[in-house]
Amino acid sequence: MTVQGSENTSRRGRRSSTMGGMPLNDMPWWRWRSHVRSALHMLSDPVFQRDVWLAGTDGYGDVTDAVYRLVEDTWLDNWSAEKYVGTIFRDSQEAALVDTAVLRVLRIMHQVGPDAPVAVYMEHPGWPDAVRAARDAHVRMSVSDGEDPDAAPKTLEVLRILTRSA
Repeated sequence: MTVQGSENTSRRGRRSSTMGGMPLNDMPWWRWRSHVRSALHMLSDPVFQRDVWLAGTDGYGDVTDAVYRLVEDTWLDNWSAEKYVGTIFRDSQEAALVDTAVLRVLRIMHQVGPDAPVAVYMEHPGWPDAVRAARDAHVRMSVSDGEDPDAAPKTLEVLRILTRSA
């Protein structure tokens, strides 16, 4: 006897099991992870900052947008990323790298103001350390997700599509 599954025609086709290579079911709060990764990616790439943010290229937001994407859902400006190990972050090392990046970027943001032009951020003496910390966290998270950390950052529209459609 063959048992066949019922077919529900109101269901969409099978959804992709990855978001840009990252397994969707791998981390319970993968959408938040995607936003944190996007922010860290932009904050960690000086060439991107020069060619996109300083040039005023549309589609990527600015430094303030990246900082808010980093902390808005997670409240990483109020508590440690360690709180999210197993939901957003894979392990304590990943969380520690994110904490370091968040603290360095927020320190600068509080000193220059959230609406400061990108050039003011980039000229801040602590910016190279913030970029390096963001890079460390970005590389760790990207490699853990099976993605190339050196690929160009995705636009905010692409990020919206990826997190909405999955």
